[in-house]
Amino acid sequence: MATHLLRLGDFSKDELFAYIDRAIVLKQETAAGIRHTQLTGKTIAMIFEKASTRTRVSFEAAMYGLGGQVIFLSAKETQLARSEPLKDTALVMSRYVDGLVVRTYGQEVVTELARYSTIPVINALTDLFHPCQVLSDVMTVIEKKGSLANLKVGWVGDGNNMANSWIEAAAKLGFQLVLACPEGYAPQEDLLKEAQDESGGRISVVRDPVEAARDADVINTDVWASMGQESEQQERLDVFQGFQVDRQLLSHAKPDCIVLHCLPAHRGEEISAEVLEGGQSVAFDQAENKLHIHKAILEKHIA
Repeated sequence: MATHLLRLGDFSKDELFAYIDRAIVLKQETAAGIRHTQLTGKTIAMIFEKASTRTRVSFEAAMYGLGGQVIFLSAKETQLARSEPLKDTALVMSRYVDGLVVRTYGQEVVTELARYSTIPVINALTDLFHPCQVLSDVMTVIEKKGSLANLKVGWVGDGNNMANSWIEAAAKLGFQLVLACPEGYAPQEDLLKEAQDESGGRISVVRDPVEAARDADVINTDVWASMGQESEQQERLDVFQGFQVDRQLLSHAKPDCIVLHCLPAHRGEEISAEVLEGGQSVAFDQAENKLHIHKAILEKHIA
């Protein structure tokens, strides 16, 4: 039976740590010149309705780096653009390839594909969740901090798909998460409530970015207007004033606080150029780790 990766909330603490632990080993082996061939003879199809740089390249490089093959399909190159039922796509693709990596808008798309697919479906981003990205983010935190124990993570900005996956990660992995979001831009309420109950109160949403940053070990942010929200750009620029991760905000965190950003970054909006390019930023280490976490995910689900 195919095992899918649609959201972090579907997995246990041990299962999530297993992805990260394996990614760290694969990273070390790659650095040592060890060639991986676990997925020789395997093929994945990548169906991307949303454009991507890092997610596409890191998944493709990960699959090739494990000895496998990749077929990339943008939405306009598939029958999805002509409203073919997702059920039919799942049933047919299951006969062609060994896994589907899907980057799309609605979470219902990956859920429906997984329902009818006999091969693994991996969520490479939806409007609701970005699970693979957050696994690579948590991997980066562990590399820099040694452990998640007793850490405070501050999120500053939109309660978007990244925030939702961070909430699920915090509920499963046990670190403190404080999200500072403007009124009307908080994470999904039912998801937040469920995670707060599971975490025993270690997840909270506030309005003041300073409260999220105060004594934080990690500060995290993302763009104010995500893909598909371009029409809201100016409105969001106005609403999110005061939510920039800059040197002043960072001064409230611990001196050794690290700063995460999943990229692409809009310097001067959600983060200052000084912070993004400064010594506390690990954004580019974080981007590299997408490659290694994707290897671990593909190895687990496709092999």
